[in-house]
Amino acid sequence: MTLEKRDYYEVLGVERGSSEQEIKSAYRRLAHQYHPDKNQGDKAAEERFKECSEAYAVLSDPEKRARYDQFGHRGGANPFEGFAGGASINDIFGDIFSEMFGGQRRPRGRPRGSDLRYHLELSFEEAAFGTVARIEIPRPKRCETCAGSGAKPGTSPRTCQTCGGAGEVRLTQGFFSIARTCPRCGGQGKVVADKCADCGGAGMIQGQATVEVKVPPGVDTNTRLKLSGEGEPAPSPVGVPGDLYVVVQVREHPIFRREDTEVVYEMPISFAQAALGASLDVPTLDGPVKMKIPAGTQSGKVFRLRGKGIPALHGGGRGDQHVRVVVETPHHLTKEQRELLERFAALSGEDTQPQTRSFWEKVGDLLGAKKR
Repeated sequence: MTLEKRDYYEVLGVERGSSEQEIKSAYRRLAHQYHPDKNQGDKAAEERFKECSEAYAVLSDPEKRARYDQFGHRGGANPFEGFAGGASINDIFGDIFSEMFGGQRRPRGRPRGSDLRYHLELSFEEAAFGTVARIEIPRPKRCETCAGSGAKPGTSPRTCQTCGGAGEVRLTQGFFSIARTCPRCGGQGKVVADKCADCGGAGMIQGQATVEVKVPPGVDTNTRLKLSGEGEPAPSPVGVPGDLYVVVQVREHPIFRREDTEVVYEMPISFAQAALGASLDVPTLDGPVKMKIPAGTQSGKVFRLRGKGIPALHGGGRGDQHVRVVVETPHHLTKEQRELLERFAALSGEDTQPQTRSFWEKVGDLLGAKKR
């Protein structure tokens, strides 16, 4: 009678739709709890550790996970599943050919630290023209007491007896020879018997790191900058650190509004300036610029200042600034101002108000059409 294996998601205590990071975190927690070094002589804990390692080996690999989700433990998706517990056919034949012809087996990927994410808030101008920001991030660092070995000072990690220091164990079944990560040392080839008191055998302690972020011109909210190697250190001295992803958040500007690489600015002008014309100082990201307002300018008219917008993120020049003028009506008039405006109104004819004349002509045509 063959006992059915437990569902891998159940083994790690995660849902089927869990992300890679959630699966990794669950495995780390369980591996730390049931590691043979912490439970010496406890066979149940050792079996639980092996079960968790087997589940993680499948669910952490996108291809193996997809096969498992579709076919389960014995669905037939991979005819060599029983030999390798989920190893790919490339791994199997890689081992075969290396043994037959004396070649080197394809090297396994080095362990890698976790990626980190940081939200960076920038001003409108910093996002437009770029900047260099120095940020503080919580990041583990190598334990100085044990120099990252995880072993108590005066001692050193011992060679793993299960794999002989190779970091992997081989399963030979007939013609096939399959290598798997050693469940005892986690692929490091060494185990720590006497753990460092400061780091608990992890070789790492919590710390703060100062990172310099070079922000290119033209970034916007949700732009993601990748800093390779600035993530968490690898769990092994021979591993590689993860990456740091900096996500940009741009603060709103009090007068400018951004549309891709274009800058929009709404400028109030007086009735006299609109009617008579004027030359005004217009604020831009580069400082004030003189702009001519032609006589008779209507409210809502948009003027373009070329090359005064936002630089394109990946090159290609700058956008433009669009200035929309809004004619303001005065709230409070002096007696003299009112008299002058009343005189202006009396003198104004249809020729000075073309839009008004056009509007009433359309109204007259509409009413005439209804009467007919």
